[in-house]
Formats: sequence, C-alpha cells, structure tokens
Amino acid sequence: MIEVPVAIIGAGGHARVVLQALRTMHVTVVALTDLHPENFPDGLDGCAVISDDELVRRYSCDEVMLACGVGSVTAATEDQLRRRIVRRFERQGYRSAQILHSNACIADTVSLAPGVQIHAGAVVQPGVTLEEHVIINTGATVDHDCRIGPFAHLAPGVTLSGNVTVHEGAHIGTGANVIQGITIGRFAIVAAGACVVRDVAANTVVMGVPARPKGR
Repeated sequence: MIEVPVAIIGAGGHARVVLQALRTMHVTVVALTDLHPENFPDGLDGCAVISDDELVRRYSCDEVMLACGVGSVTAATEDQLRRRIVRRFERQGYRSAQILHSNACIADTVSLAPGVQIHAGAVVQPGVTLEEHVIINTGATVDHDCRIGPFAHLAPGVTLSGNVTVHEGAHIGTGANVIQGITIGRFAIVAAGACVVRDVAANTVVMGVPARPKGR
C-alpha cells in the first residue's frame, strides 16, 4: 500500500510504463524527472517533468516515495545506472515504492522487497522471492519458488520455470525461456529469444536455442 504520492525518476519509455502501473494502483504521481526537463515543456502523459534537483527542492523524503523509471539503457549498463540512481536518493532519505500493476497476477506467498516492479500481464507464482528493485516487465511469468536477485530485470515476455535462481543484476531479454532449476549468475545477460537449458555463469552473455555463450 502506497500512502504518499510518488515521483518517477526518468522520463523515457520505461518511465511511462511505470506511470501507467501507478495509475492502475490509484497512486498520485507528482512528477517525472529528466536531466533536460526543458525538452518536455508540456510534460509527459499528463505529468510535469522536472529536474532531479527540483524534485529534491519541492518534496522532502517524508512527502513522496520514488519509483525508478529507468529500464534498459543497454543490458550491460542498466543495472549499474539504476543502482546509482536509487542509492543517490536513498542517501538523502528517500524510500522506493513497490510498483504492482493491477493487471498483474501475484500469488499471496510471494516475497516482495522495496522497489520491486511487476507490470501489466505478469504472473508471479507461489514461493517466489523478488529482492530489491527487481523488474518483472510486461507479460513475463515467474513460476513457483524462483528467486530473483537485486536489480535483476526480466524483460517483456520472459518465462521462468520453477525453482530458477537469477542472481544480482542479471538481465533476461525479451521472450527468453529458462527451464526449471537453472541458475543465472550475477550480471549475466540472456539475449532476447534464447532458451536456457544450462546454468549461466556470472558476467556471461548467452544467446540462441539452446542458449550458448556469445561467440561459441
């Protein structure tokens, strides 16, 4: 339950997705932020766009919660960018809201950390653990007893079978499938459309059907 208004950090495509999810939750969004708010003289999707500094001037950490609207810059740098943004505001006392689209299906026994985002059409089944700032994007499915580490991102249409572990900062690309019991290592990248049938080592890029390390 979000009891205060929310500000969205970012004003790109993923920020618009976050904005829509918050509206389905009947949460007031006070503004989005951008490094160049002058590029949005009319705002974005009915919301004002201001700078990060202006956000801090206008709203104390007791008056708003934050949502990170940064999605895929590139898979290799997305985690680091989102983490830097989140930590910078946390150091100033701001808290991160959970973004749970009203059209997502989330089992009662799912464990949700601060900053988790679950978007439209996603399904998250019993026994799943989502650590801080995980993104379960549009239409992704996470089956029973999976564990998704901090700042990992499941892109639209990803399917995880049961008992999959996705470690910190990993990125699973659009439409990829991961069979049961697989482990995806820290900061690994699974390319769009891949089918993962073996564990993926940390800091590895895999692609194809079946998924293999890039270049092999």
